[in-house]
Amino acid sequence: MGDSGSPTAFTYLANGSGSTAFVKTQTALVTENTANGSARHAATVSLEDTTDTDDTLRLLYQWTATGAITIKEAGIFNASSAGTMLARKVLDSTVTLASTDTWTWTHDVVVA
Repeated sequence: MGDSGSPTAFTYLANGSGSTAFVKTQTALVTENTANGSARHAATVSLEDTTDTDDTLRLLYQWTATGAITIKEAGIFNASSAGTMLARKVLDSTVTLASTDTWTWTHDVVVA
């Protein structure tokens, strides 16, 4: 998952405005944002210790809005566009950004 071996690593974060509940058959965000500075980006990737050494893959990115953005979902992908989605999270509340606002998303995947 974190850029080891020959498979394409999951190192990209995306956000969207879709609020449909998560189901395991989803392969993409419901409504991925791409405008006003909200496009998918390569994340800062690290291994963290939750219970055991390096048992958590952490992806982090901070978006800066260049216009209005509504965020209700976020996901981890293995490509800068399309690709495979590893995880999707529907946020508890909607995040609304205006131009120059920032939003930081940290997504931890704990392998136990």
